[in-house]
Amino acid sequence: MPESSARRPEQSPRAYRSALREQQALQTRRRIVEAAARLFATRGYQATTLASIAREAGVSTETVKTAAPKAELLIAAFEVTFAGTEAAESITETPVAQDVLELADDVFLDVLLDRIAAANARAHALWTVLVGAAASDPVVDGALQEILRRRAADYAGLVDELLARRYAPSVVDAGATAAALSFLLSPEGYQQLVAQSRWTPERYVTWLRSAVLAELGA
Repeated sequence: MPESSARRPEQSPRAYRSALREQQALQTRRRIVEAAARLFATRGYQATTLASIAREAGVSTETVKTAAPKAELLIAAFEVTFAGTEAAESITETPVAQDVLELADDVFLDVLLDRIAAANARAHALWTVLVGAAASDPVVDGALQEILRRRAADYAGLVDELLARRYAPSVVDAGATAAALSFLLSPEGYQQLVAQSRWTPERYVTWLRSAVLAELGA
């Protein structure tokens, strides 16, 4: 084949500029979401304005308005802080769970609990803000219900995974066990035990492992 016919078509200048603008827009949105996360976590929902997010992110208020409404920024802030990405259908699609399913059985639970604990450490304050905002904002409430739906599905899958890896021979009620694990491993638990009661992160993770195994009846 002649060399000229084997070459791949070069990207047109217009396509290059379009891809560059898209990348810049994604980077700007990420900066806005991260700035919003810092402010929501420290100031709360009501006290955080779009103008303050703009100042924190180093962009104009109009740029923030174009990125997303305030309620959507709170939702994105929690998801990115907890899981590393927005609107993943399952936790297995996020960096929090990256490669965990490929681990050997004897280290699977320990690594998983370490990652969940780290995610809770990052996001527990935002979770509290999210739950509070949901009481008065229907958009936030709708997102919260979707997050809880995904969480329930994730923990139902986790029970199956733990049984398949023989962390327990069986469970009497898989649904009840999934609900219990969701509670034990929630940001609320981290908030109470570490942020409020001053447990060390090491004690928290040790307790998580014992509590999870006890719930499984292992």
